[in-house]
Amino acid sequence: MFGSRSSKEEKASATEKVSAGPSQPRDPQAPKGRPTPKRAVAQSQRKAVVASTGNRKEDARRARERRREEMARQREALANGDERYLPARDKGPVRRFVRDFVDSRFSVAEMFLPLAVIILVLSMIRVPSIQNVALLLWLGVIVLIVLDSIGLVFRLRKALNERFKDEPRRGAIAYGLMRTLQMRRLRLPKPQVKRGERP
Repeated sequence: MFGSRSSKEEKASATEKVSAGPSQPRDPQAPKGRPTPKRAVAQSQRKAVVASTGNRKEDARRARERRREEMARQREALANGDERYLPARDKGPVRRFVRDFVDSRFSVAEMFLPLAVIILVLSMIRVPSIQNVALLLWLGVIVLIVLDSIGLVFRLRKALNERFKDEPRRGAIAYGLMRTLQMRRLRLPKPQVKRGERP
């Protein structure tokens, strides 16, 4: 009863702002430049975007088809690096540079899974000397990964400061470190540069 008029006005103004806004997707590292809308306003915006046919089953079927098409486009983009359809966390020139920087180098962390399997098999053998070797290997791998990651952080930070001085770089270092933990052939988006190639 009280305040219903003001909430309606808020919804109307929010929908006008959304419809008047730019159609291009926003850079994920850039600040929004506007306050986060309230839940009721956001839900009304989502409902307004999807044109309803009046038939609930038909609307659900259309929404499923739309989601399927978006997922197919996203899978293709992850395979070929098409910036338009990549997930928000992978978009932008900074993230692309970080991916290319990581993919152009060999890192110890990408061999973590195969080495972990070998060490696990060795540790299951009931011979004390082999178990000691497995333990030493485990410690050696962890130390090498930590040292390699520290070196990558310094090199990547320096490269980002030189190339993207005025662009937001929040989360780029962590993004690069997470990518090193994946084996090269399993990385998504797929690597676009060869080893040794400068990004």
